[in-house]
Amino acid sequence: MRRLVDALVATGVLIAGLPLLVTISLLLWIRQGRPILFFQERIGKDEEPFQLVKFRTMSDGTTRDGALLPDDVRLTPIGRVLRRLSLDELPELWNVITGTMAIVGPRPLPTRYLTRYTSLERRRHQVRPGLTGWAQIHGRNEVNWDDRLAMDVWYVDHRSLALDAKIVVKTISTVLRGVGIGGPGTDTMPEFRPPTQQS
Repeated sequence: MRRLVDALVATGVLIAGLPLLVTISLLLWIRQGRPILFFQERIGKDEEPFQLVKFRTMSDGTTRDGALLPDDVRLTPIGRVLRRLSLDELPELWNVITGTMAIVGPRPLPTRYLTRYTSLERRRHQVRPGLTGWAQIHGRNEVNWDDRLAMDVWYVDHRSLALDAKIVVKTISTVLRGVGIGGPGTDTMPEFRPPTQQS
């Protein structure tokens, strides 16, 4: 039932939002060039990897030795606006339609993070990752990683259609207020337990 509802809602929003998707695509093509979309391997349900799709909001700027510049440096002006309004995530509706994501669930994180979780935190992968989730309406990227992952596990243990509906409604308010888009001192998501900091 939940999967059917997700697919129907995502399809409806994708169709209704097609003019907006086309407009954003054209603006990105004019301002940034191609590619318009950004693909990245993320961790899905049961720790299976999948390709997440978003609008591209960063340049490919590198240092002299070829290393990518920090995320907040590569974030483009139009990319900053799209992130502020969470419009960069609209293409993820396709992930929902294809079944690799849900409307509500823990946000999918890069596969390189998989070895950095505690055994308890890995329980967040017992459900499909979502466009929005319990942590997203409680501070998003402004919340430290330990608290965010604890909220993800809490959601797994308490999830219901009623809770999902509450999260969706509160997400609208969160997006409109632009709360928690970046972490402390950055416009992007801070690194999760870099290897040099692991105990």
